[in-house]
Amino acid sequence: MFSDIRRGLDAMSDSWQNVVLRNQHPKLRMFANCDPDVSSAKSEVQPALRVTNTKLAASTPPLATAIAPEEAPVSGTAKKHGVDVQAQRQTVEVSVFVRSTESLPPVAGQQTLRGMATRQMTLDEVYDLARDASTIFIEPADALKLPRPIKGSTSGTAPARRVPGVTPAQLGDGKGMLIGIIDVEGFDWAHPDFLAGGKSRFVSIWDQGAKVGRNRKGLKRGRVISAADMQTALTDAAKIHVSPHDLEPQSQMVVGSHGTHVASIAAGNGGLCRVAEIAAVLIALPEDEIDRRTSFYDSTCLLDAVYYLLDLAGERPISINISLGTNGHAHDGSSILDRWIDALLSEPGRSICIAAGNAGQERPEAPDDLGYMMGRIHASGKIDAQGLDHILEWQVVGDKIKDASENELEIWYEPQDRFAISIRPPDGDWIGPVLPGEFLENHQLPDRTLISVYNELHHPTNGANYIAAYLTPFFGSNLIIGVPAGVWQIRLHGLIIRDGAFHAWIERDDPADLGDGSYFWPSFFTDASHVDTSSVSALACGQRVVSVANLDEPNRRAHITSSQGPTRDGRLKPDITAPGTRIVAANGFGDPDNLWIEMTGTSMASPYVAGVIGLMLAAEPTLTAAQILGIIKATARPLPGSTYQWANDLGFGVISPEACVAEASRALVRTELKKSAAPAVAAPPVVTASTQRHRSPARAALTTRRPPRTAS
Repeated sequence: MFSDIRRGLDAMSDSWQNVVLRNQHPKLRMFANCDPDVSSAKSEVQPALRVTNTKLAASTPPLATAIAPEEAPVSGTAKKHGVDVQAQRQTVEVSVFVRSTESLPPVAGQQTLRGMATRQMTLDEVYDLARDASTIFIEPADALKLPRPIKGSTSGTAPARRVPGVTPAQLGDGKGMLIGIIDVEGFDWAHPDFLAGGKSRFVSIWDQGAKVGRNRKGLKRGRVISAADMQTALTDAAKIHVSPHDLEPQSQMVVGSHGTHVASIAAGNGGLCRVAEIAAVLIALPEDEIDRRTSFYDSTCLLDAVYYLLDLAGERPISINISLGTNGHAHDGSSILDRWIDALLSEPGRSICIAAGNAGQERPEAPDDLGYMMGRIHASGKIDAQGLDHILEWQVVGDKIKDASENELEIWYEPQDRFAISIRPPDGDWIGPVLPGEFLENHQLPDRTLISVYNELHHPTNGANYIAAYLTPFFGSNLIIGVPAGVWQIRLHGLIIRDGAFHAWIERDDPADLGDGSYFWPSFFTDASHVDTSSVSALACGQRVVSVANLDEPNRRAHITSSQGPTRDGRLKPDITAPGTRIVAANGFGDPDNLWIEMTGTSMASPYVAGVIGLMLAAEPTLTAAQILGIIKATARPLPGSTYQWANDLGFGVISPEACVAEASRALVRTELKKSAAPAVAAPPVVTASTQRHRSPARAALTTRRPPRTAS
């Protein structure tokens, strides 16, 4: 065994070929080993990959046309050897994050922050950048996971107050705040829940998916609908008896839109910050396969959205809500996107809430309930000693016969250990083992499935070891052969064990509608392998973001679909839970007689917390994201029968808006005791809501507060 380990490790050298390999994420290396027609097919489900040749994109068979392996012809389905580099150079681009030891030069329309950057590059350019001595790592941007709330009925009855039993005077109204919403499906800015005095409280909407119309300087895609545009549309629409959205359309205007519902909770007229201004970014998640193949719709779009909102806010305090997520990387806050967002939150007056995710369900609740497929994304375990193995069961579903998507699995383990990996297809033979430092790329099986395995040591962002495994359909110029459905076994071999713990996540692809009433369903861990923890969205694992779980108030528990913590490195995420079950809010683009719709999900809980934070920042605009997070934890209240201890499904408890605002109001207050006489030794006073609001005149006279920020 140890000779095999040495063989694998000795094979690693400092040649330039190895530098190129270790400085790129395995997925980029796999992309580089594909012809353009294969890349065109992959780009339908790989948002960080696109082809620039529209004719090629249109001629590639849709993934929905995939056939089962047993239906495929024998001839013409072997993997080609070699890549048409010139054709690839001309037609294939990737969207990546770059980390460097040096400050990277700015590029118009892309983001740069010291040694971090987003870039859209050809694979040749990635190769050249990987050889640069200052490059630390290049990785593809992550897929954004669609929010999938449970939608309920519509009605004409407005929702009750968001914080019952508390007067508006005790909370404030969010005056002076900017509430930022990054979401999908469109924003019904003309809905009555956003109108005040004949004007919309939306001040800007950046529609990233818009293909025509005016644009703001510095934005490479989409268009911005300004407050003036909205007001003109409202005025003109009334005159000619059309919808204002006919005059100022968005690339997505879905009835019952997710973005509208979220904005209504955080800052509608009946929401938390009922007089705050609202700015939104509509993330483009194209539905047409041609658009998906020829455009990027990945996590760099989300970072662009954050920058846009922060720039719009300027010196004003801003609370941003993101009810989207990512599932790649180590779930420990070390990804470049997590670190970048944490860096942006170092300035006071900024906060970002992120939905923990809806991957909490582990088993069916009814005979036809398939929600568990979206929940079984995580597995973990421990190899206790050298020479022992552990097997994970990976269920590929698709349409129950074959799957046309590229199934992805990542396994993260401690740097002091060494694992090897073997894979066994359904009813097949074991393939491997692949030792640390080795990789198997595009290995074709008899059924034409392609397997790629990368056993990587010491990831540059966190030092951990990781294994990436991919199951890829056969993509031909006129034929797609799906991955066979069934249980794929992953065997982890313990080579060197000092700790032995590992975590695994499936990069969940969303269900794909085949257009005939059937679906390609995502893969998941079987009941034998799934571990019902650590399913919080990777994006919600950042240090300074507020990670929000879904409270099922009627049943006094976390909702069954709400994702759970902790993070891979043992940090306590989610942070807080808020009402997110059967929440009634604005029904975007819907029937005027049914202005409200009910939804359930962490997507509904997160904007509730974002609204509370807006009230906190209205009370004290100079709070930092770290202080806001501390206040939320300190004022959380446990459910009846629970304690103040953090729980993996509820965080530190249920958010208390009144206590949060009261604590924010006094968080920066410091009181000096009189020096005329030393205070008597006594037990510290018990602080109650009453004493928080009524300080003694003598002490109040000595109160100081940090001065507000001024514009530079």
